[in-house]
Amino acid sequence: MTPLAFEDLTARLRAWRFPPGIDGVVGIASGGVVPAALVAQQLGVGLKLIAFNYRDGDNQPRFAVPKLLSAVPNLGTWRKILLVDDVYVSGQSWRAARALLPREVEVLPFVFKGQADFALIRDLPGCVQWPWKTV
Repeated sequence: MTPLAFEDLTARLRAWRFPPGIDGVVGIASGGVVPAALVAQQLGVGLKLIAFNYRDGDNQPRFAVPKLLSAVPNLGTWRKILLVDDVYVSGQSWRAARALLPREVEVLPFVFKGQADFALIRDLPGCVQWPWKTV
């Protein structure tokens, strides 16, 4: 497992070229809460959360599909959002969240690590240790 420094992550965020016109950020809880908060702060936009349970502590799926644990956030006037999670492994959580958000809203994926369209970290193989998580 590769440990990551908070300063490295925030430096990567400052250097990232986000698409223009993002109205808000929706974080996929629980893993995506801190990444979504950092992205929303970087962009100066609002933050809302949607919570799922899908993987266990060993990163193995618990269920056939992610289980919704929260209300679906009301996006109000937001028309273009980033849907943020910590990692993108199978895309199950991201697709489950996207399916519940309004179709007329443009939803772009952003993850801190993985193979999504917008991934902050693609250059580190294997698992990482986020600075905000204890082992």
